[in-house]
Amino acid sequence: MNLIPVPTDTVAPHGTTNAYVVGSVLVDPAGRTDELDRIVEQSDIEHVLVTHTHPDHVGAVAHYAEACDATVWARQGRETRFEAAAGVTPERTFRGGTKIDSLTVIETPGHAPDHVALERNGEILVGDLAIEEGSVMIAAGEGDLRAYLTSLRRLYARNPETLYPGHGPVIGQPRTTVRRLIEHRLRREKTVREAVAAGARTLEEITDSAYDKDISGVREFAERTVAAHLEKLAVEGDVRWDGERAVPQ
Repeated sequence: MNLIPVPTDTVAPHGTTNAYVVGSVLVDPAGRTDELDRIVEQSDIEHVLVTHTHPDHVGAVAHYAEACDATVWARQGRETRFEAAAGVTPERTFRGGTKIDSLTVIETPGHAPDHVALERNGEILVGDLAIEEGSVMIAAGEGDLRAYLTSLRRLYARNPETLYPGHGPVIGQPRTTVRRLIEHRLRREKTVREAVAAGARTLEEITDSAYDKDISGVREFAERTVAAHLEKLAVEGDVRWDGERAVPQ
């Protein structure tokens, strides 16, 4: 797989999104760079798609689709969402099991409702499902922690050889990374549950209690993450959460 980092405005720590050229498929063209232009020009691109439609993954979909006269794909059932994000109408749709050239689609919702991964010969292009360092943001409203953890566990069960993420370096020890990401989320869930049990009620109070570090620079993202944990705990019956106040169940 050809990995081409593209500078983007992203909450990930790397400041870039990885575009990929795999055979005739261009994945996650977040923007134009000289390197990506060069590799695309050297390849016979027939298909353009994204792992999900967050802004830091779709910026140059329309350009490369037109430049390459390529087929534009979107997640089945999410065509309107795709068109609004990418600015181009998809021509074909995919779902889990769809083959696009050498890639097979795997449904991996959680980070985003339309998130997918792409598998080829034991290697998986995982978008924002996994990252080598740090953690993936799961924000209330857009993200679903229950779905995200399920996607991670299914990825672990596949035991792939290599993961190609949407941000940061290639992941050479997939199970180690996936296990770390699962454990991180479960630890955060524990601190959120403990905060509510100790008397924290508002999102601000729970966030202050759940984090043991300075989050002033990322306060908004921390609160959206805590809200996603509260949504999960509410669905599972551990707390009652109405979007404003939480109490133990």
